[in-house]
Parts: sequence; C-alpha cells; structure tokens
Amino acid sequence: MKYQDYKRLSPYTLGKKRAELVLKNAHVVNVFTGEILDCAVAVQDGVIVGVGDYEGEQELDLGGQYLLPGLIDAHLHLESTMVSPNELVSTAARFGTTTFVVDPHEAANVSGAAGIDYILDQTAASPANVYVMMPSCVPATKVDDNGGAFTAGDMEHYLSNPRILGLGEVMDDDAVVRGDREMFEKLDLFQDYPLDGHAPYLPPKSLSAYSMAGIRTDHEATSFDYALEELRNGIHVHIREGSAARNETAIVSGIVKHHIDTTHFSFCTDDKHIEDILREGHINHNVRLAVSLGMEPVAAIQMATIHTARHYGLRTLGAIAAGYQADLVVVDNLRDFRVSRVFHKGVPVSTDTPKIYPCPKALKQTVHLKELHAADFLLPIRKKESAVIGLTPGQITTERLLEQFEQTENFDCSTHPGFQKIAAVERHKNTGLIGVGICRGYGIRGGAIASSVSHDSHNIIVIGDNERDMALAVNEITRVQGGYTVVADGAVYETLPLPIMGLMSDAGFTAVEEKLQRMKKKAMEMGVTPGIAPFIALSFLALPVIPELRITPRGLCEVTEKGPKLCK
Repeated sequence: MKYQDYKRLSPYTLGKKRAELVLKNAHVVNVFTGEILDCAVAVQDGVIVGVGDYEGEQELDLGGQYLLPGLIDAHLHLESTMVSPNELVSTAARFGTTTFVVDPHEAANVSGAAGIDYILDQTAASPANVYVMMPSCVPATKVDDNGGAFTAGDMEHYLSNPRILGLGEVMDDDAVVRGDREMFEKLDLFQDYPLDGHAPYLPPKSLSAYSMAGIRTDHEATSFDYALEELRNGIHVHIREGSAARNETAIVSGIVKHHIDTTHFSFCTDDKHIEDILREGHINHNVRLAVSLGMEPVAAIQMATIHTARHYGLRTLGAIAAGYQADLVVVDNLRDFRVSRVFHKGVPVSTDTPKIYPCPKALKQTVHLKELHAADFLLPIRKKESAVIGLTPGQITTERLLEQFEQTENFDCSTHPGFQKIAAVERHKNTGLIGVGICRGYGIRGGAIASSVSHDSHNIIVIGDNERDMALAVNEITRVQGGYTVVADGAVYETLPLPIMGLMSDAGFTAVEEKLQRMKKKAMEMGVTPGIAPFIALSFLALPVIPELRITPRGLCEVTEKGPKLCK
C-alpha cells in the first residue's frame, strides 16, 4: 500500500476513527488459515481496514451468516454468453463472482483489436474487477479461416493497461512444442506475466515441453488423471464447469479420493450462458458442487478465491484481511452457498437490470457471405471408409469414427438414420470456402440448425439432415448478421439474432432467453440427443484444437498429438 493511502486508512484500522461500514455478527472465512472466525469486518473507501472488534458509522448485522471473499472466475470468454459484456458481468456478480479473468479471443478472431477494445470498454464501469488476457492464437491454427491475425506487435501497446494480466490461452500447443518462432515472440513478450494454457491430452514429453516454455495454467483437463499429470508438471489447473464442458465432478472426485493438495487448483466457467447462471449460479455453483463431492467447504472457497488471486498476482484480492479490497459475499451456509448479499469495493452489488452500452456500428456488420443453395452442401462418397464426427453428451471432445457407406455422388441422410450432415462456411471475407462432413450423435431430423458462434474463428456452422434446409439456415444467419437459427421442413422456425460480431445480443437477456428457450425446445422436438446442448455443442464442432475430429471451411480436420491436420 502506498504511503498516502496508509496514512489515510490506518486510523480506521487502529480504531481511532469509525469506518464508514462495519459488517457485524458474521462467520468470517479466513482463507489463509482455514479458520472460520466470529468477528466484524470494517470497510473504508472500498478497502477492508480491519477484521475483529470494530464499530462503524453504518453497521450491518449479518445475523450469523457466512462472509466469504469475492469469488474469482479464473478463465472465461464473455463473448460466449450471448449477451453484452456488462450484462453478463453484472448478472454473475449477483452470484458472488467479483473478479473475472477474461480472454477475448472470440472477439479478436472476428474483429481483431477492435474486438478486444470493445470488451475492455464495455466492462470498464462494471460492478466487478474485469481483467483481460491478451489473445495468443488469432487464428487458433493455420488450418482455419478467421477475421484476421493478432501478432506480438499488435499486443505491445496493451502492456501499459493495468487491466491486462498476461497472455491468454495458448491453443496452438504444437507451435509451442516444436518451438515456432512466431509463437515464441508472443511468449517472450509476456515472459514476466502469467501465461495461460490450452493443452488437451498432450503426451507426457510434449506436456513437459509445453510447461518448460513457461505456460502455467490449463483448463482443458477432463479427467483427474490428466489434471494430476499437469499438476506434476507445474501447471495450475483451472477446473471447468460451464454450459457445455462439465469437468468438475471427475476432477474433484479424484482430488477428494486421493487427498490431493488443492493449492494449485482454481475454478472457471470458460463458456457459460446467462440462463445457466440464473438457473444454478456462477462460481458459487462450482464451490457448491465441490462440497457436494466431499471437499471441505473452506478448501473449495480457497480454490475460488486466494489460489486464483495468488496465481495471477492479484495481491489485494481473494481474502478478507486488512488492506484487501472489500469484495465480499454473504451466504446462508457452507453447503448451498446461496448468496444473499455481494459487495464490490464495499458497495452493494445492485440487483437492478444491468445497463447495456452502445456497440460500434462496424462490429455489427461482420457476416460477409453470398447467398447459398442446396447444391453447396453436396457431399460425394468416394472411399470405402469415411471419417465421421462422433459427439459425446456433456463434453466438447469428439470421436473420430470410421464408417462404411456406399459410394455415391451425394451422401443422403434420409437413407442413413442416425447420421447428419455438418458444414462450416467461411463468413469473414466471402472466400466461398465450405467444408462439408458427416456427424453422428447430434440427432436432428426434418431440418437444420445454424450458428455464427463457432469456436474459435466463428465462421457459420450448420448441421441438418437435408441440403435445402442447411442452405436456408445459413442464408438466414447472413440476413440477420449473425446468430442462431432453427429451420424445420423448409421454413425458418425462429432466429435469435446476435448482431455484435455474430456473437452477442444487445437486446437484453429477457428477449434473448425467451427466444432461446423456444428454439431449444424445438431442437429437442426435432430429435437433438438428450445431453447435447443444441447450440453450445454445435458451436464447438469447428474448434480444431480439441480432439479428435472437427469441421472447418477447408474440410474435416483431425486433431492429433502433433496438432491439427486436414483430412485428405
């Protein structure tokens, strides 16, 4: 703390002055010792100035409730929530998350630096701490087609911004392992900052090389065994529990069973839609789930607070002690973690409808695509065996299946029950690139579903059982300049426009939710497999850094230990 700040605040700590706010009669969770202390917490000018016996100008009796440090989401993409950034942050803050470590690589893949600036600007006045990790892989790989490149040189001027914490998830693990010079220019630029990882299923020696390069986190572990292997390599594991990828049960169950030290674990959501936040909570849900799996409550709270703060060098966040920022959460008990009050910098977080700020016009005109026709989705079968994308409910990983189909000029889904066509259509530069493949496990019948949310390059992805409806769905996405659409029996059933970079809506959550629920219900009626989130699962099927098989505008892409490669 700077001298002037200390001189101003220390009289309150020493009891010579009454603090402006004192929270009394609370069970205070001390994340340093693991104790729960019955005492008061004094707050002045947004800072905790004392924990113990204090009196204040305003005193709030918490009636024996529990007081926790503000929770931290260690890794998320605000763009993946469908609503504008401040709306998402303000909503999640009501559930106790007061710090967000965001990676805006979705926005950067569509709109470059303008997309990053949008995220920074939109969250500058949000009721929480919003920090940004610089997108490291724009594009994610060399086999994909996005809106532009974001190089080390493009990043340099952001380093002076105090809200920039480090380098975002390094998705191109192959470039790291083989020592790609362009990749290491970015790593070198951020060598004194935290480096986030993205390393699903790397073999042991490659994982060691990845860690040796300085990358210190990963959120892609889906099993306890892999999380433990990462931990052994010095990698801090962010346990992900979002809307599509739910990995917490597997990892936390292993931690509890094997009595693993939790110091190097944190919680993150990665991608969580706002309707799921309203239904089950945000990081408080991660904590609740961990406790239900047998973890001690204080250990789970530490993973959601001080462990994350220390990893990212957030020295005044993540704890309740003098000198720490007054980000505080009040809960009824340490089982349900039902939040009754939240304070950010000592100010109660409002439950009013969040403000939606205007978006630059240029970010609302990002779909550049000519009209498509059924013939654009024809798929000849020439080989004895065809690679097929196999979906797994509850996971974003896929299987590479080999299926035998008769040779034909066009694969007909109507004669192959259980299989659908899937396509990725380049939408940034109107190149005409369209990759078409086959998938199994999604289940749609009698129509098509399309989305401009298509990680990470965010081209248009469409899945259906006939070419006519697939073309109609893509054309509808172009018409509204991004969003989700459901087409049934030759007609558009409903469309949810996401005009901000084809990723987000500025219409407000209520309007988004009403349409989304109708569309999800219709998708399930059309046969989408239970356990498959119709739009979220679809959005990940174009991500060429997650095993095993994906679709890109250049065709099917197999993701191997040596990186992604287009299928011949």
